[in-house]
Amino acid sequence: MEKKLVVGISDQQIAFPSDCLITYALGSCVGICLYDQLKRISGLAHILLPESFNSGSRNETYKFADTAIAELVNAMEKQGSSRNRLVAKIAGGASMFVNSTINIGERNVEAVKRELNRLNIKLIAEDTGLNYGRTVKFSSEDGKMTVTAIGKGIKIL
Repeated sequence: MEKKLVVGISDQQIAFPSDCLITYALGSCVGICLYDQLKRISGLAHILLPESFNSGSRNETYKFADTAIAELVNAMEKQGSSRNRLVAKIAGGASMFVNSTINIGERNVEAVKRELNRLNIKLIAEDTGLNYGRTVKFSSEDGKMTVTAIGKGIKIL
C-alpha cells in the first residue's frame, strides 16, 4: 500500500519503496527530488528562497536552497543512501508576479542548480520557469516525478 507523505513549504521528507512524496503550491518555490535508484530512497525538499545568508536559525534550514539540499542529502545518507548514487529532478521556480523586477523563481532555480552542482548531484530532469504553479508527486518505487498544473496537463519526468 502506497504511503503518501506531504511536504509543506520550507519542509522536506524522506521516502522508501512504495512511498510517495507530494508537494503543493510550487509557484516561485522549487521542489527538489533526490533519488537513490539502488536503495529506492527518495527525498523531497520544498524551498522558498535561494540563500540563507547564514541566518543561523535551525528552524529555517529547509527554507533556503543553500541549506535545505545539503540537509536533505545528509538525512538520506543516514537512511542508507549514497551521495554518489543520487540524481535530482526539480520543478517550480515560476515567475508569479507580472510587474516584479525581481524574479525570485528564476533565482531559486539558479540557486538549486548551483547547490546540486556543488554537491556533485546530477540534475536529470526539470520543469521550471514560466508563469504558473505546479504540484509534484514523486514515487520512491520507480523514481518518477509527476508534475501537474491547472490547464497545463500532466508531465512525467
